[in-house]
Amino acid sequence: MRSNMKAWLLAIASATALLVQPAAANETLRIGAPLPLTGPLSPEGLKQQRGYDLWAETVNTAGGIKVAGDVYDVEIVYVDYESQTPRAVQTAERLITADNVNFLFAPFGSGAAKAASSVAERYQIPMIAATASSSSVYDQGYQYLFGTFTPNSTLTEPLAKIVANSGQDVSTVAIYARNDLFPLAIANEMKKSTGNNDLEVISFDEYAIGTMDHASALTLMLRSKPDWVFTTGYINDLILIRRQMADLGIEPKILTMIAGPAYQEFIDATGDHSNNVSSAAWWHPAVSYDGKDIFGSTADFVAAFEAKYNAVPDYAEASAAAAGAILELAIEQAGTIEPTAVRDALASMDTVTFYGPVHFGENGQIDSLEPPVFQIQDGKAKTIFPEIIKQADMRFGGIE
Repeated sequence: MRSNMKAWLLAIASATALLVQPAAANETLRIGAPLPLTGPLSPEGLKQQRGYDLWAETVNTAGGIKVAGDVYDVEIVYVDYESQTPRAVQTAERLITADNVNFLFAPFGSGAAKAASSVAERYQIPMIAATASSSSVYDQGYQYLFGTFTPNSTLTEPLAKIVANSGQDVSTVAIYARNDLFPLAIANEMKKSTGNNDLEVISFDEYAIGTMDHASALTLMLRSKPDWVFTTGYINDLILIRRQMADLGIEPKILTMIAGPAYQEFIDATGDHSNNVSSAAWWHPAVSYDGKDIFGSTADFVAAFEAKYNAVPDYAEASAAAAGAILELAIEQAGTIEPTAVRDALASMDTVTFYGPVHFGENGQIDSLEPPVFQIQDGKAKTIFPEIIKQADMRFGGIE
């Protein structure tokens, strides 16, 4: 009797232990993200971080990424490369060899992404570049690099066509570009686009990285009285240039700056002088897609971003979140986190996300988007192209 009672008690204890045993913990998917979190490019780096964090939080709140019976929580491993490209390459390698990440998000911008892509290729680790558009990033024959920005010409051609077909008396263009891979590349692309549309480039000048006084170059530009001034650089550059243009009284019929005006910080920093500044970017909150990714529709993504950050997302933040969402879709399609299988899933992807249609060309660069052109009017960025999301016509006649 005592023996039967003991066996019964043991059975009850075992069953109770099974009932209270915690569920098996999820696996962890580690993604390396070298970013310029300090230094002159830190505004851009922090924007990417916000997009990545929103994606990771959304995935983990939803229960993780489910792959062949396993569930993975997302962990993003950040390393600050202090806005120094050589350090970006070093940190990318360290993330793979020491931190054992499964995948990589590229450093900020075309120059650093191109430099770090050789590391991803050598270790055969898929790397998604959320902020690299220059064609020279994708002409290396690499198989493990994928980018969410279309080529620079997809920004410059619509801009040039809008101006050339406006009916306004615009014929001359002055180009002023930061001597860095992307800013110089898109400046050269604009030179081609203006030529394609019977506009004359009367000056093409470059400024060095870190330039803090543009007065001499801008004064020379003023003498030629261009109808259209096209400047390139990153947000801190363009805020400074816009302020100095205002001080010097440079008021062309059109002022285009790429890519700082896409950020609310540009409007906040330049105030009324931001009005009528035109630009182009790879995404705008006005687009509307019904995506198959974790965020779903564009409106749902914007709402999630606003809820987390109390701000409207810009193209850099959206592209970073899209990079994560695209990687997640590729992992689910591959049914594994094995790098080569995920790489193959990325290469064959043809879907729609909140960010837009996603398909990568043979070189790994996205070829399925139509980037918006916009102009700041009355303190707000308003789309003027493409027609389906147009909010306003371009204004001409001098910068306020």
